[in-house]
Amino acid sequence: MKIDKFKVEEWFNKYESKAIYDLADTCVESLSINELLKITDSDTKEIYSRKLNYGDIHGSNRLKNAICTLYKSQIPENITITHGAIGANQLVMLSLIERGDKVVSIIPTYQQHYSIPKSIGANVKTLFLKEENDWLPDLDELENFVGTDTKIICMNNPNNPTGAVIPYDMLEKIAQIAKKSNSYILCDEVYRGLEHNGQISKSIADIYDKGISTGSVSKVFSLAGLRLGWITAPAEVIKDINHQREYNTISVGILDDYFASLAIENKDKIIKRNLNKILEGKKVLKDWLEIENYCHCVIPQGGTTAFVGYDIGVNSADLCRKLQLDTGVMILPGETMELDGYLRIGYGNNPDKLKQALNIFSNWLKLQ
Repeated sequence: MKIDKFKVEEWFNKYESKAIYDLADTCVESLSINELLKITDSDTKEIYSRKLNYGDIHGSNRLKNAICTLYKSQIPENITITHGAIGANQLVMLSLIERGDKVVSIIPTYQQHYSIPKSIGANVKTLFLKEENDWLPDLDELENFVGTDTKIICMNNPNNPTGAVIPYDMLEKIAQIAKKSNSYILCDEVYRGLEHNGQISKSIADIYDKGISTGSVSKVFSLAGLRLGWITAPAEVIKDINHQREYNTISVGILDDYFASLAIENKDKIIKRNLNKILEGKKVLKDWLEIENYCHCVIPQGGTTAFVGYDIGVNSADLCRKLQLDTGVMILPGETMELDGYLRIGYGNNPDKLKQALNIFSNWLKLQ
């Protein structure tokens, strides 16, 4: 199977290890095992007695029950556990999409949502979000794209890279558009829980009867190293996905399952910790934007990234390469997410280093 190069991941592979200041990172500062056990007030003795076998093939009941608390009306039969959200998204597409199917993907987004369907032979239509719409989808445009012959709509909420959060009434309207086509909606909700107002967005799985939600512990729970995600979908869809899943997963690691259960059972504590870090970084970003003459941005409402436009006449990849070579500051070019003229900046990590890196970037811009 031929598939396009994964632009974002290849950029990270090439440049991340050389960065002095990493503004391309999308995670909140990762938790150590000790920090996780302290936050969750857990006894380490239970860990050491665990047999390192395959464990529960589709995920433990404990973990599935914990994940159910992230939704309004889901039960364990609607959930299967995956190798990260990246595994979840791929499994959904491999299970539901066939050659010739029409897929509508709302971008910018994670490249899986358009490159995997394309590799399968689907007819992929890409609907671009626009800065003038605050990076929210134009519903009239979406309805025209979807028509009555779409198999699946792919989107993510909160959005990576823009930080836009689709409000509930708009999600309902998107569901109505999908219903006319009898299409699925795959919503990558890996940042759901990191809405900056503290109000967790409604999941598409709770809004629409053909809604499919994917998530993970990487972003919201600062546990990217566990490589644990999930799919929440109608039970009959989960059965089809599990059929496909047997070929590439078997089970996730038994310790990953255990630590993820701990984290999600203590979601309020971890989300509070992470939102505090995000809002501190967001203030640094906003203060910088107010005095930076060469950049502009719709202030993000969720997640850990901002999509920053710039006003100098150079390709975003060339800008980022030269910036890092000259200063050690790594930023992700919008070109890797199909929108040149923008930069994705992560602000969920150390605010002091963020401030230093943004000041270095500003000084560099003045010399270009």
